[in-house]
Amino acid sequence: MRILGNYIASTYLKILALCIGAFVSIYLVIDFLEKIRRFTHAQAEIKSIGLFFLCKIPGMITQVVPLAVLMATLLTLGGLSRTSEINAMRSCGISLLRITLPILGIAIATSLATILANEFLTPACYAKMQYIQQVQINKKSPNTFFRQQNIWYRDESSILEAKLFDPVSKTLKGITLWQLGQGIQPVRRIEAEQGVYDNIGWLFKNVVLREISNGSAVKTVNLPDLQMHLGLRLDDLKVLEKGTDNMGILALSSYCDKLRRGGYDPTRYLAQMHSRISLPFASLIMAFLGIPFALRGGRSSGIALGIAISLGIGFSYFIINSTVLSFGQAGVLPPVISAWAANLIFAALGVWLTMTVNR
Repeated sequence: MRILGNYIASTYLKILALCIGAFVSIYLVIDFLEKIRRFTHAQAEIKSIGLFFLCKIPGMITQVVPLAVLMATLLTLGGLSRTSEINAMRSCGISLLRITLPILGIAIATSLATILANEFLTPACYAKMQYIQQVQINKKSPNTFFRQQNIWYRDESSILEAKLFDPVSKTLKGITLWQLGQGIQPVRRIEAEQGVYDNIGWLFKNVVLREISNGSAVKTVNLPDLQMHLGLRLDDLKVLEKGTDNMGILALSSYCDKLRRGGYDPTRYLAQMHSRISLPFASLIMAFLGIPFALRGGRSSGIALGIAISLGIGFSYFIINSTVLSFGQAGVLPPVISAWAANLIFAALGVWLTMTVNR
């Protein structure tokens, strides 16, 4: 039985690797053709362009894995059915569960690997990709960078820290600004509840201004607002609002807690956080759904049919998932339900199809 399991697993892994490679290659080609004109116009170096697309590959893989698992399931079982190997196994008393167990095991491992990749690898690659695009290709200032917990900016005469950036209202929250003198010694410390970007610059509100001399505050002034002219541009901060799309589960959870403490509604990000858990398990759902489809086709199932079915099911899943998730982000549905609804729908479909398979 171990030999049989190894044979099915090795066959499945080869086809799965081929499917992932094919999807990633198509993804890369389309993305390259879309961006190459802009990169060429910006006079980007070939090395920077290559590193940019290299950093995108982990994110691409995690996105196409569910579709690749579904296609590999259909092609593997379809191939075994065409060569009558499935019939031979069943004639020896081997159940369908035992035949498909290696595929389900690999699908579970793939789902867990996707969660780990989304948590640790993909955010790091995304941050590097953003740095390459904004600094090395678009020639923006490298002084602005984004950490999940704080936003920092530095120029020749000041250092700014902000706890939170709200892209909707274009507002920085929890600001601390140090203005520096000679020898990088602080001469003024400005604390503001928030800073709003306008046509002139940044308008700080509810300000506490402290004059500093010899390391001690010598004067403190409270101001309702204070206009500040900083080199920090709104375009630099707009890069940061995309960061939540590539945060991991722990980072999103921490971000939601910060929003709650600040009195803001974290519903949108809660839905994204739950989707970080549910979406990787789409690989298991796709494998479970693909098994009855492949077995129902029997020897008549071909490669073209398997590809067509997998693309149809895969795109249907992602359309439904995106639609329901948008309801959760808007607060129409609870975040947990919106994140898991597509999985539950397709899992129920898989159960129904499995019950109709001729055992």
